[in-house]
Amino acid sequence: MPNHLFDALFARHQGRSEPFLLLPGGGAIGYAEFLAETSRYAHALTDLGLSPGDRLAVQLEKSPHMLAVYVACLRAGVIFLPLNTAYTPHEASYFLENSGARLMLCDGARQADLKPISARLGARLMALNADGTGDFADHARDRSDGFENVGRGPDDLAAFLYTSGTTGRSKGAMLSHENLLSNAQALTELWQFTAEDVLLHALPIFHTHGLFVATHIALLAGAPMIFLPKFDADEVIDWMPRATSMMGVPTFYTRLLANPRFDRNAAAHMRLFVSGSAPLLEETHLAFEARTGHRILERYGMTETNMNTSNPVAGERRAGTVGLPLPGVELRIMDPETGQEVAPGEIGVIEVRGPNVFSGYWQMPEKTREELREDGFFITGDLGRMAADGYVTIVGRAKDLIITGGFNVYPKEVEQCLDALPGVAESAVIGVPHPDFGEGVVAIVVLTRDATLDPATLMSTAAAQLAAFKRPKRVMVRESLPRNSMGKVQKAALRERYADLFDA
Repeated sequence: MPNHLFDALFARHQGRSEPFLLLPGGGAIGYAEFLAETSRYAHALTDLGLSPGDRLAVQLEKSPHMLAVYVACLRAGVIFLPLNTAYTPHEASYFLENSGARLMLCDGARQADLKPISARLGARLMALNADGTGDFADHARDRSDGFENVGRGPDDLAAFLYTSGTTGRSKGAMLSHENLLSNAQALTELWQFTAEDVLLHALPIFHTHGLFVATHIALLAGAPMIFLPKFDADEVIDWMPRATSMMGVPTFYTRLLANPRFDRNAAAHMRLFVSGSAPLLEETHLAFEARTGHRILERYGMTETNMNTSNPVAGERRAGTVGLPLPGVELRIMDPETGQEVAPGEIGVIEVRGPNVFSGYWQMPEKTREELREDGFFITGDLGRMAADGYVTIVGRAKDLIITGGFNVYPKEVEQCLDALPGVAESAVIGVPHPDFGEGVVAIVVLTRDATLDPATLMSTAAAQLAAFKRPKRVMVRESLPRNSMGKVQKAALRERYADLFDA
């Protein structure tokens, strides 16, 4: 039966033995071999009782097997819900409960910790390890290599991705087959990907950048991927002579620049370097060009929309900007007070409309109405300006979301963790510029009278409850927090005060 996204991504690859994934150690997986595994996994999902529209939560290390689970979900009509591998069981329980997932796949090492949570929520828990072992793999092993796809149209849901805000609960963005396909088609053409490309893939695949942008573009173009489990600068440099393109977060590029092996010769075979998921410092852009002769292509996207803008491949890649709206995407800068569009060059809230924009937040109709206008424009919450020639610059966020190393950190969650500690009166969590991560998480803490906690103790206590990327890189103990006349903490003043904290 027609299956909108799967047909576009894989129809041309059915039966092909050519390499799809090039693996560390010299191994490779061909298209036909990969699709056979997705068939077995799709059979396993249906045998386990999942029906079209059911949710499958996964907290798996990056591997070809995890990618095959995603494709199996497309084939079976199951909604794919990837979770950051850094989430603690406490954090993962919210997503499992909110989504109503009937099955969760995890690495075997996490199974014991997650079992009480899955049992409480009535979700089956099975293991799938990065090496392809585990009870889910056992269940799928003897299933057929062929699977009749479930019919899915453009508006059917393909995935839930949970996005953090600065207030309230995390929100499940519902992404359709057409949301994902339209964006991949626009980017494949805009970034000029062809079957002659080889994509160096070192991103995680629980995130839109690595899962949807990178993987979908490679499939549409017929370009094989060098599929690395994580970013390691030396390993990436070793693979570059076999690659033509790489997608990364700013941290990738700062770490390459810090490696003495990375020079013009190392990058000589490369056609394109793309950066996103966090702001790329202009100084990084310029230093990279000076070292390699390549100008990094920066783009702008978010969980609810995938990509919205991009600097051009053929044309000016303007440092400090995120380029032009993608073909088919409308972008406007609005005054939040008047609701009117601002003049070119003026700052306002970015709103976007197009086939890439999600359909709403799972089980949050009020939040959906707040952020999706009746005319189809999505209020991003990001502050920016658009030049007269269409180039967009992000200048900040209307909310206090922190993006560190490409991951979103919800300040209120960190503050609640710190505030619950004995001896803490209150806290404020902010993001400030960081040379490696884009932004570093900083906590300003006020202690209760006679408390003697030190920053090291506070950080170690928080570490037990928070994923590593959420933990403050610095804790500053102060007598009070700055407030305005209404008693609201002035985080802008704190960000200004500590802006050069990581300069040294």
